[in-house]
Amino acid sequence: MATLIRTPFFSPTTFTSSNNNNQLLLLRLHSSKQPTHSSFPNFSISCSSQSQSQSPRHRPPYIPNHIPDPSYVRIFDTTLRDGEQSPGASMTSKEKLDIARQLAKLGVDIIEAGFPAASTDDFEAVKMIANEVGNAVDDNGYVPVICGLSRCNENDIQTAWNAVKHAKRPRIHTFIATSAIHMEFKLRMSKQHVIDKHAPWLHLHAV
Repeated sequence: MATLIRTPFFSPTTFTSSNNNNQLLLLRLHSSKQPTHSSFPNFSISCSSQSQSQSPRHRPPYIPNHIPDPSYVRIFDTTLRDGEQSPGASMTSKEKLDIARQLAKLGVDIIEAGFPAASTDDFEAVKMIANEVGNAVDDNGYVPVICGLSRCNENDIQTAWNAVKHAKRPRIHTFIATSAIHMEFKLRMSKQHVIDKHAPWLHLHAV
């Protein structure tokens, strides 16, 4: 396992499942820099089902704030938010929508569509993805969770909610500094002060 993580070789391929016509992204990994067909391990990852060589597995029901099947691996994709911070990776709203549609086709469970409070353009892009991709239910009843990033304050959380609320499965992904150094020197708050000050905002649109 250490070798696999230290020097991975990634070979993304797509295949059509024998059970349906949905294309699934298959990610195969091994430790060789110059792989051969025989060097691939019997290991694969797909967004929503097992590979063709394994028995079919259905996606568990979506229940907010509850994990009905802890053994099911949920794919949380942040290409449209964290990925866009890479140099030269800025995208238009249309490009973000196109990528969100492809992520939905791959069966990604959760799409972090952006940081709505960062700019008007980001807000509109997240809102568009929530309205279109977040309501495109397929024949199996699948629709991705559409998520907006938010700092832990009232304005950010409300802005994020306004952007994602029309999706069938909306989510707000919020964050705050929690390390001892950050709390002392950046926030200038004690641990309890951070909890007392920001906990109410976490319940603002909680389900």
